[in-house]
Amino acid sequence: MTEPSTTHLAPAHTTTDTAAGAATSALTWHGGRLYRHGVPHRILSGSLHYFRVHPDLWRDRIRRLADLGLNTVDTYVAWNFHQPREHEAPSFDGWRDIERFIRTVGEEGLDVVVRPGPYICAEWSNGGLPSWLTGRDLAVRSSDPAFTSAVGHWFDELVPRVAALQAAEGGPVVAVQVENEFGSFGDDHAYLRWNRQALTHRGIRELLFTADGPTELMLDGGTLPGTLTAVTLGSKPEAARRLLAARRPDEPFLVAEFWNGWFDHWGKRHHVRGVDSAVRTLRGIVADGGSVSIYMAHGGTNFGLWAGANDHEGRFEPIVTSYDSDAPIAEDGTLTPKFFAMREALGVARGPLRSPERTPKLPPAHVPLVHHADLMAGLRAVPAPTSTAPRPATFEQLGLDAGMVLHTAHPRIPAGEHRLTLADVRDRALVLADGSLLGVAAPDTPELPVHGAGDLVRLEVLVENLGRVNYGPGIGRHKGLLGPVLVDRRSVQGWDSTPVALQEWSATELSAAVASGPATTRAGFAVARFHADTPADTFLALPGSSRGFVWVNGFLLGRYWEIGPQTTLYCPAPLLHAGENTVTVLELERLGGVLELRDRPELGPPEEYVEEFG
Repeated sequence: MTEPSTTHLAPAHTTTDTAAGAATSALTWHGGRLYRHGVPHRILSGSLHYFRVHPDLWRDRIRRLADLGLNTVDTYVAWNFHQPREHEAPSFDGWRDIERFIRTVGEEGLDVVVRPGPYICAEWSNGGLPSWLTGRDLAVRSSDPAFTSAVGHWFDELVPRVAALQAAEGGPVVAVQVENEFGSFGDDHAYLRWNRQALTHRGIRELLFTADGPTELMLDGGTLPGTLTAVTLGSKPEAARRLLAARRPDEPFLVAEFWNGWFDHWGKRHHVRGVDSAVRTLRGIVADGGSVSIYMAHGGTNFGLWAGANDHEGRFEPIVTSYDSDAPIAEDGTLTPKFFAMREALGVARGPLRSPERTPKLPPAHVPLVHHADLMAGLRAVPAPTSTAPRPATFEQLGLDAGMVLHTAHPRIPAGEHRLTLADVRDRALVLADGSLLGVAAPDTPELPVHGAGDLVRLEVLVENLGRVNYGPGIGRHKGLLGPVLVDRRSVQGWDSTPVALQEWSATELSAAVASGPATTRAGFAVARFHADTPADTFLALPGSSRGFVWVNGFLLGRYWEIGPQTTLYCPAPLLHAGENTVTVLELERLGGVLELRDRPELGPPEEYVEEFG
């Protein structure tokens, strides 16, 4: 449905049709201008995701956003980060203490914009939706009661916490987003109205807004009458301003995401955006009272296995561990040339900085990487429930969000050479016969040769989830061995499927895997130990190793892969101890012999990238 071309609003309009919206919000608009408590105002915001920054560094990064000249911080809320299991209540403590994050922003004198989704995209696994939900037969991001009922229960837990921190309650929250770029996905306006009402009925009284790409198609699908329309873009702000003025002439110009950089995929180049290009677009946005959120102002890190993936023209493209995003504040907090150029564009170039330009680093070092246990022995040393069925169990059937699944079967393979086919593997699998590696299977290389002698063979398939799709119609796709495993034309039946829940492993489970040696192959578990007089940031590299996972003092830092572009993994100081520190590596294919501590990141060969619409 196309919106009316004109919406007449009073200066104290609050964007809701409910009684909860009767009180005046901190932010209002009238005559194409934005006001804060009646005073002309511009939102100068930066995106900073609490779930991508160690909590001990939240205040430091918030202060750096203030140093950039911003008056607001915006953050998504990642549902799956808070509630990874359906039958466990959402967690809001420790790293998941979003209330603490919001209060910290307020203590530093900045406003907060909350983007609760439930879908957030954000290059985050499954776009923030829990895989236990998307594993069901339901229509995500729609008015399907099976979806809205689950979202309603989540909002019952989340939204009152945000509502208590609104400006109307003396807190820093001044705006809340309705869904997220819905016009890029669908046109179920009943669902959008339900989402808005779900927020207001749970106490949201501040400004509500939608955010979509600046095209007729996306705005038709994602906007609501009486709710402020914002846009997301990387370029051409003048065209976006004209389009919004034609459709919503009384509303202020608000860019909810200005993509001043971009994210990276494994096997591609490192995306950057030139300073002059980014600053030129920023100036165009904030001209004539325009408001902006710089996405990302500070990107942070996809710690653990939370990185998402994209489906580009049918090709699966997983996202790297770093979410540096060529932001003005780098992954480790370094203030970049883009920071200082943007600061000048925002009019605060001569003001003092509260933050050092670069955080302290450990001195570079080479540390021996000692191989302790083989891959399969280490995985089997960690207790996990095994499912037995004619077909391999999917991740969803096993209740597993991320990590790997080990499938075992015992087919009889006739004498001679045969073809082993994994008809639909998502996303990558190591295949072994009687303990010997046959090769790696992937969607574009599903076949492997196998030699038989007429005997039963112990066939093992270790399937790795490289990240759940976070954008587009591929959201919610299942993981694992989804199609048959064939020996020539015959299906292999009778499978044991064991989850390998790497992201949930305790220090005890990790130690059990390491202690399962001796090591006799080129893959498996290895350990490096180094001393730090005082904890400081460092960047870890594994020259000679192929691909796998890294833990620091029991914390799963993330995934590494020799195909790049990312070479180093950022390790923030709060993960280290004064004294001895332990790095554990799970290498899937070929282990090197050294761990390097570096004092600077290496994110790969750069490639200029600017996102454009139309």
